[in-house]
Amino acid sequence: SPSPLRQLVPLDELHLRTKDPLFEKDPSVPARFQRMRDEFEKIGMRRSVDGILLVHEHGLPHVLLLQLGTTFFKLPGGELQPGEDEVQGLQRLLTDTLGRPDSVPTQWIIEDTIGNWWRPNFEPAQYPYIPPHITKPKEHRKLFFVQLPEKSYFAVPRNYKLVAAPLFELYDNSQGYGPIISSLHRPWDDSTLST
Repeated sequence: SPSPLRQLVPLDELHLRTKDPLFEKDPSVPARFQRMRDEFEKIGMRRSVDGILLVHEHGLPHVLLLQLGTTFFKLPGGELQPGEDEVQGLQRLLTDTLGRPDSVPTQWIIEDTIGNWWRPNFEPAQYPYIPPHITKPKEHRKLFFVQLPEKSYFAVPRNYKLVAAPLFELYDNSQGYGPIISSLHRPWDDSTLST
């Protein structure tokens, strides 16, 4: 069946403010993997969700990314709580990350799944499949398309920048964006995006 048509809002319809910084749970990468290991013993595989927020500028699709420092980019999202519904969890995480505390909560419209990524071990590597020899993946990350309202009001944590990266810039650029973000150009073609 054909993919649904995605209506992209213009980049200049995003209304941005800043808010208090949002810090990662873990002070370092080794600490993050140690926490993942500890939690895996208790509750099993970590479940994470990320939102794909697309806008357009001059007719070209861009994905919204959070930039921390000069070289680290991430999609808005994060870890689900044990037993938490994926869609409700992503709505909570998007509100925590980009919601404006001074206004009506954004109605995040979570649409279909764009991708699934699996972390086979307590290491950085993630794949868009479960390697055949892995019986107990350590993390499942699910990517969802988020339909933005015509006018979007965001508050960006002070320690991040919200950047709009053109989809063409992501292509084959895992050096700059990592494997997940650099693969985002794949699900889209001209017949599925409308500006």
